[in-house]
Amino acid sequence: MLPDVKRILYASDIESGSRPAFRAAISMAGHYDAQVTFLNVIEPLNSTARNLVKTMMSDEMLSEMHDESVNHLKQKLVERIEQFCDQELDESEKMKEGQVVPRVEEGSADQVILEVADEINADLIVMGTRTHSSVGQFFLGSTANRVMTHTKRPVLIIPLK
Repeated sequence: MLPDVKRILYASDIESGSRPAFRAAISMAGHYDAQVTFLNVIEPLNSTARNLVKTMMSDEMLSEMHDESVNHLKQKLVERIEQFCDQELDESEKMKEGQVVPRVEEGSADQVILEVADEINADLIVMGTRTHSSVGQFFLGSTANRVMTHTKRPVLIIPLK
C-alpha cells in the first residue's frame, strides 16, 4: 500500500496512446486528493543539429524560436489536460482548479524526471511505456527503466499501445 500521496509526477511524451497513463495519474490524484505535475521533457538538439540550425539563423532568433516553442508546448499541455478532463471524467472525478500543473523542461528525459520528482518531493511517479518486441519488454522502455533504477520513490508504470 502506498503512503499518503499528495504530490504525483506524471511524465509524458504526449504522443497518441498515452491517455491510459494520464488516466491512472488522475485516478490516483482523485483518490488521494493529490496535486499532479504533468511533465513533458523536450530532448535538446544534438550538437550537429544545433550547429546546422545556427548556420541558418542568429542566436537571438534561435533563442526566440525556442522560447516560442516551449510556450506553445505548454499551452498544448493545458489544452490536452482540459480536453481529457472534459471528455473522460464525470462530475465526481473532476479536478480542482490548480490540481493539475503543466510543466515543460528541457534535457535528458530520465534525468529531468528524477530532478523534478526531487524538486516537488513527489510521492509517486506515473509513466507510460511502449514496448514493441520481446527485447523491448525486457528493457521496459529505456526512460522508464532508468527512472525506476535511479529513484527510491514509488513508480507506477502503465503499458501503452
